[in-house]
Amino acid sequence: MAVTLTVLGAGDAFASKGYFQASYLLDAGEKRVLLDAGPTVLAALKRARLPTNSIDLVLISHLHGDHFAGLPFLILEYLYENPLKRRLTIAGPPQLAERTWTLFRNCYPETDPSSVRNQIDFVVLPAAGQVTLAGVGVRTVRTPHMVNELSLAFRIRLGGRTVVFSGDSGWTDELIELSAGSDLFLCECTYFESTHLRFHINYPELWNNHGRLTTRRLLMTHVGREVLEHAAEVKLEMAYDLMAIEV
Repeated sequence: MAVTLTVLGAGDAFASKGYFQASYLLDAGEKRVLLDAGPTVLAALKRARLPTNSIDLVLISHLHGDHFAGLPFLILEYLYENPLKRRLTIAGPPQLAERTWTLFRNCYPETDPSSVRNQIDFVVLPAAGQVTLAGVGVRTVRTPHMVNELSLAFRIRLGGRTVVFSGDSGWTDELIELSAGSDLFLCECTYFESTHLRFHINYPELWNNHGRLTTRRLLMTHVGREVLEHAAEVKLEMAYDLMAIEV
């Protein structure tokens, strides 16, 4: 079965060079999975002319705003513009549901989201484990990005393909094992020169380790200003907004 990945946001928290923030749609025809939901996700879905209301599963890697703050806008979309066609599962770290509804109330305090709330199942993901959600197999691994809260990488089996998503992470050899034999590895690469910042991967260390990866295709994403400014020196494939590839 063909699986298509659309990069809805390849940028970092600062929307460097105008890039949209973190979000990716995996489409296997009858099953659609959204990886992260940055604040620009709704605009990106509409710019790519993708249906906003046919998502089966949303996987949130961690609770930084550039990865989950688009959820209130999706909820608003389902309330007024495009009602959900089926139940939606949203899975991620602890407190995801509470923070999402708090954020929605702060954005739209006079709006009652009850009709959509009743169509959404929030699921707390383990720091390390294997689960099946909305018929999709998901393996989780904790990443070295946040200290007091959980940040996750995912290995997803969908439509006969295996996609690995690093989420936000400093370099860890666990990503080598997690991505082994995968069809696509979406790996964050935020910095080029700021190699002292260990909570994100930088290009020199990704380049030095890419030969150890056995994924069929490596795609750099969550690219920051430094990487974009050194694009002529980058030898690995780099994602860009609205890029669509067959996995």
